[in-house]
Amino acid sequence: MKIRTRFAPSPTGFMHVGNLRTALYEYLTARHEDGTFVLRIEDTDQERFVEGATDVIYNTLKLAGITHDEGPDIGGDFGPYVQSERKDMYKPYAEQLVKEGKAYYCFCTKERLDSLKDKAKESGEIVGYDRHCRNLSQEEIDKNLADKVPYVIRQKSPIEGESTYHDCVYGDITIKNEELDDQVLIKADGFPTYNFANVIDDHTMGITHVVRGSEYLSSTPKYNALYDSFGWDIPTYIHLPLIMGKSVDENGETVVSKLSKRHGSTGFFDLVNEGYLPEAIMNYIALLGWAPAGEFENREIFSMDELIKAFDINGISKSPSVFDYDKLEWVNGEYIKLMSSEDFLKNAKPYYDEFGITPDHYELLEELMKPRITRFTQITEKLSFMNELANYDLSLFEHKKSKSTIESSIDAIEAAIPVLENVEWNREAITEAITSLAESKEVKKTVIMWPVRIAAAGVAVTPGGVSEVLILLGKEESLRRIKIGLERLRGK
Repeated sequence: MKIRTRFAPSPTGFMHVGNLRTALYEYLTARHEDGTFVLRIEDTDQERFVEGATDVIYNTLKLAGITHDEGPDIGGDFGPYVQSERKDMYKPYAEQLVKEGKAYYCFCTKERLDSLKDKAKESGEIVGYDRHCRNLSQEEIDKNLADKVPYVIRQKSPIEGESTYHDCVYGDITIKNEELDDQVLIKADGFPTYNFANVIDDHTMGITHVVRGSEYLSSTPKYNALYDSFGWDIPTYIHLPLIMGKSVDENGETVVSKLSKRHGSTGFFDLVNEGYLPEAIMNYIALLGWAPAGEFENREIFSMDELIKAFDINGISKSPSVFDYDKLEWVNGEYIKLMSSEDFLKNAKPYYDEFGITPDHYELLEELMKPRITRFTQITEKLSFMNELANYDLSLFEHKKSKSTIESSIDAIEAAIPVLENVEWNREAITEAITSLAESKEVKKTVIMWPVRIAAAGVAVTPGGVSEVLILLGKEESLRRIKIGLERLRGK
């Protein structure tokens, strides 16, 4: 049997980490077994529909490197692939279940249902439908239909006994049937509910493996009851553990709870905008609840092709995983280090352009930045010294490790200016000239390099040492800044 998986997002906004991991695992499950990956848009909940959200889904999957074999944009043999375009096919299935006594018309008003919720809330009981319309007489049903009383169609769930099914991650799951409610299949507006359309679509599209969050573990028997009612094969289930986030409470204690915006960015494009590479994000998300084995054991950096080869559903954990932004940062940094010069420049150039960096400095900046940044957005901060020289704190010149003081800085800069005015402007020549100057003054070269770099950059931390800073600024600008620094020091 050829594996067929599907990703079925609702167009309700941005794509968060949990949804993206589900899509990735469904994709990897199919690709690992040379199966088919289907994209289906589940837009039956019209109240939550967000204009433009479908494009967000397409753009996210494209940027994430997840390609589908069938879907609304490319078609396939099982379309349409948008639920609202399949609307007319759902009600006949529900009507079939009504005729067979496996579903029923429910004429309860919103006011009655709300009162049930209020009573349950007051008593502390679980909110659920009381099955008021489950055993209406045929005469009463016919009268309500003739009078055009609004109705929904509900599933006639089993009431007694237990239901057991197998999940690839959690093993055998048993639920008492008394805990299952008679879920709505067709709403009053004629649209199917998410759960019902899900089952119909999965079956008619030949989906063999369903990957979804562990929050569906307890409701899966309702899905299975529908499959059984129609006499259909039940798909293979792969339920994924929760993704948690860390925060610190008012007592300074670390608290772990379900990942949400309070923990940081949880949307794919939010993370991209913060400087994380799409490939790195997907690499990290793949490891949230899954561990590679065999030849890939203990490995943490993967290309998408390598993930496809390594992925095995047996490596999915039951335990919740914690979204660690520091670990994502590390993964992103590793991706940057492994980049080709061409790819590095492609990502870095927009930030270089902010400072008017010319191509003759690209090679130097790659050498300086690659090992030092974990996100390309950090380039802006690291090159901020190239902006107009700030009125910096002169205490920067006082540095114990370099044995630099205000007095030694004045002496060092006074000696360095004429040397730099006459040196050939390249790294080797500048370094050699400053080193020779230090030797002639019988001091460590840091005694010269520290104050010259501070005077030129105006900040303590720069990408590279004094030679690199001076090269990036250029000779004229470097000397102008160094002389300004000397005047400030003299005026203290």
